[in-house]
Amino acid sequence: MKRAFRVIIAGGKTGGHLFPGIAIAQALLRIKPDASILFVGTGASFEIQTLSRYGFAHERIFSAGIKGKGILEKIKAALQIPVSIIQSVNIIIKFRPDIVVGVGGFSSGPVVLGARLCGVTTAIQEQNSIAGITNRILARFADVIFTSFKDTRGLEQSTKTIHTGNTIRKNETDHLIVHNFQSSHSCGDASYIPENRPSIVTAKELKKKFTILVTGGSQGAKSINTAFIEALELMKYRGGYQIIHQTGAADEKRVLEIYKKIAAQTKTEDSLEVHASAFFNDLPRIQAMADLIICRAGAGTISEITAIGKASLLVPYPFAADDHQTFNAKSLADRGAAWMISDKNLSGEFLKEKIEFAHSHPDELSQIATRAKELGNPFADETIASICIQMAKEPH
Repeated sequence: MKRAFRVIIAGGKTGGHLFPGIAIAQALLRIKPDASILFVGTGASFEIQTLSRYGFAHERIFSAGIKGKGILEKIKAALQIPVSIIQSVNIIIKFRPDIVVGVGGFSSGPVVLGARLCGVTTAIQEQNSIAGITNRILARFADVIFTSFKDTRGLEQSTKTIHTGNTIRKNETDHLIVHNFQSSHSCGDASYIPENRPSIVTAKELKKKFTILVTGGSQGAKSINTAFIEALELMKYRGGYQIIHQTGAADEKRVLEIYKKIAAQTKTEDSLEVHASAFFNDLPRIQAMADLIICRAGAGTISEITAIGKASLLVPYPFAADDHQTFNAKSLADRGAAWMISDKNLSGEFLKEKIEFAHSHPDELSQIATRAKELGNPFADETIASICIQMAKEPH
């Protein structure tokens, strides 16, 4: 009996690394439905919970980042490297993969290096316009390098590089699990669903209003949350808008309480429709509902926006490694495919003006969305999956 195709996908911890890996896994299963796929990462709760929802197996290794850490933390992380490589080799010997794919993050390093030691075909995928330190190191050893941007800094000299675009995960579910706030149709009092009682809102239940998606990524962004709420408070008329707001877990309680107060103070004729939650499991589907997306500039987010063609206001995370989110955002803004503002210059007044302009200028918003779609590559996942399958068959 022919053995099923086996793949290890290494890396994760944050959505920016994990979701592209999930997209590759989904594409592999579409091409080879009997494929066996194993994720290897740090065992962070976000990794475990997300992979569990998507139905993928997961193994943990001891691994920690070095960049941006203090001297003692760097020493501790460095001492873990031999242990994590041995752990990776043991997993590889046991699982016997045909190929190992690193998707970035410090946990991908030991696994790809372990695969190299075991003679297994390796690939890495770089999502951002500036390669992370792990992928810059692994580029010397990997058999193939997939990049999301044509001119990825740090990987320019490699002949093994293939520009594919970034991968986009498929929808996990057909529902939004959210907290819903809206002014009562009978009076100005707010209907509020407590934090431990999430409601389910489907696309059919959303109003036909100008819809704004606000998100700071899987971890949330307090600066975006604060500026957006200030913008709402400055508006004289809010009834024409519908908000879908991913707050992040750390800022969820504060934001929900503010929305509750806004709804309670809002007149019936100026009813504000808001669907808010710490995290949405199916953000790509929600993005398709939006007229305007206000968000960070992670590579995954930009890839999702360009794949479906949506107008966006990008606010790069100011502490991203090598400021790569600014370069990600500029790749769209310089082509008129998005608006962009730095985090330090973001304010409620600025957002108010941009939102009202977007609402009153649908033709210009449509042009931005069209330019964004021209930059997208919705088939990157299948391209990478096909190349990985072919590479695994070739002798090395």
